[in-house]
Amino acid sequence: MLWRESFAGWQDKHWRTDRPSEASGPDYDSVLVHWTASAIPVRRTAELLSRSAGEGSEAKLMTMRRIVSVIAVLCSCLLPVPARAQQQEEPEDPENEKQIGLWLDQGISTGLSANKSLDVELHERFDEGASNLFEYFVQGGVAFRLRPWFTLIPIYRYQRFPGNPTIAYENRLQLNLTLSTSRGPWRPILRTLIEGRFVDNRPASARLRFRPGVEYTFPLRTSRRPVLVVNNEFFIVVGNNPFANGGSSYTQNRFQVGVRVPIADSFSVRPYYLLQSVNLPSGWDTNEIFGISLAFRVPRKTKTVRSRQSSCALSCEVPNPEGP
Repeated sequence: MLWRESFAGWQDKHWRTDRPSEASGPDYDSVLVHWTASAIPVRRTAELLSRSAGEGSEAKLMTMRRIVSVIAVLCSCLLPVPARAQQQEEPEDPENEKQIGLWLDQGISTGLSANKSLDVELHERFDEGASNLFEYFVQGGVAFRLRPWFTLIPIYRYQRFPGNPTIAYENRLQLNLTLSTSRGPWRPILRTLIEGRFVDNRPASARLRFRPGVEYTFPLRTSRRPVLVVNNEFFIVVGNNPFANGGSSYTQNRFQVGVRVPIADSFSVRPYYLLQSVNLPSGWDTNEIFGISLAFRVPRKTKTVRSRQSSCALSCEVPNPEGP
C-alpha cells in the first residue's frame, strides 16, 4: 500500500496541470522535458567526476614518469664510474719475458773475511728474439756464511726498464737465504728470496721466491770439473699484487738447466737454458730464454783464504749469479 500512495503522490506532482481539459491524463511532453532537464546535471556531474579522475591518474602517471626519468639519469651518471675503473687494467709485470730471450749475467765476489764477501752483479735482459733490451739492473750485498750449509745475503737492487711506457725503474730489497750441502758429486740447494718491490708509479708489494735445485759434478779426470745445474723457482706474491695476473698468488715459474764450466780458479762460465712461465689474465704464457753467466772471484791475499780456496774453487760462483 505504501508504494501505491507514493506513486499517487508522484502522479499528482508530475501529471497534474492547471488546464481542466488535461486534468484527466498526464502531459507526456512535460514529463519528458522534466526528466531530460533533471538528467543533465547528473550527467554533467558524472562527466566531471570521470574527467577529474582521469586527470588525477594522468597526473600520477606523469609524476611516475618523471621519477623514473630522474632515476635513469642518475644511474647513467653513476654506473660508468666503476665500469671505467674496471676497464683500466693493471699493467703487466715489466720483468716478464716476451718471445725468445737472451740473458747476460756478470757477478764478482770479493772476500772480506773468512766467512764474509762483497757480491756485486750486473744483468742485462733481451727479449723478442734477443733484439730488445727491455731490462737491466745492478745489485749488491754482503754475504754472511754463518754455517758451512747456510748463507745469508741482504741485497739492494736498482732496476731500469728502457722502452716501457708505464714503468721506468724499480727499487728492490731482497734477503737471500741459501741452504746447501754436499753428498758426494751431488749438491742439493734451496734458495729462498724475500723481496720488497718498490716500482715506479705502482704500490709497493712483497714476494717470496723458492728455488729448490741440485748440482752434479761430472766425474772427469780433470782439475776443473764441469757442474750440471738444475733448479726450478716458484714466485708467490704476498698480499696485493699491483700487476696484471691470473687471479692467483702463484704468479711465475722458472725452470733452468745449465752447465758451469770453470775456466780458472777465479773465473767460470755457465751457459743455461730457462723456461719462464707467467700467470697472466689470459692464462699461463711460457717463453724460452738462453743465458750466459760469468762469475769472477777476487781471492784475499791471506794464508787463511788460500787454505780455503780449494773449496771455493769448486763452484767459483757468486752466491746469486743467475739473476732476478
